Amino acid sequence: MKILVIAATPFEIQPLIDHLAGRQYRNCQISTLVCGIGMMHTAYQLGRQFAVSKPDLVIQAGIAGCFDHSWEMGKVVVIDREQLGDLGVEDDQAYKDLFDIQLWQPDQPPFTNRQLINTFDRVPHLPELPKASGVTINTVSGSERTRQVLLDKYAPEVESMEGAAFHYACLLEKIPFFQLRSISNYVEVRDKSKWKIPLAIQVLNEALIKYFERWN
Repeated sequence: MKILVIAATPFEIQPLIDHLAGRQYRNCQISTLVCGIGMMHTAYQLGRQFAVSKPDLVIQAGIAGCFDHSWEMGKVVVIDREQLGDLGVEDDQAYKDLFDIQLWQPDQPPFTNRQLINTFDRVPHLPELPKASGVTINTVSGSERTRQVLLDKYAPEVESMEGAAFHYACLLEKIPFFQLRSISNYVEVRDKSKWKIPLAIQVLNEALIKYFERWN
């Protein structure tokens, strides 16, 4: 089985890359791809990759912010559904997405009731991790107003800059996939002194390596 592991930045999966160096698994052939930060880079790189060769499974791995302050830093989750959090229009003080203004229909493929849902169909040995809903935005949230708008409209648990583009591409191409996110910070007024990026990367890669080792 050919597996592609993607990330926005090299440091998010560097421990996995180091682990894979010189190692061969019996049941899978693993390659990695650094796509760049954000939806635009992710969509382009995946489209380019899928045009050349379609893997049997794609895994997106990265750090993320979470909305629930009861979650511990470094918690790793599997994202089962994604939503686009900033593709739409401002109508005075209100934000309306493309479904609200009827440029998109709620169930137009690959959406289901406005969401990009992963059914995990044909995903082998899905990691036994909590599932969470994601929202994807182009600008990392850093104000209480933005946080509340996203919570009120989409009720997400995790925020990233690439997840929805990843789900969209894999759903349309009908390629099995899953997205792993490790919590590095809370979605709140921006204060990087509170972020735990090294911890999030460490735990994320431990989960990835454990997945491949248990499978093989």
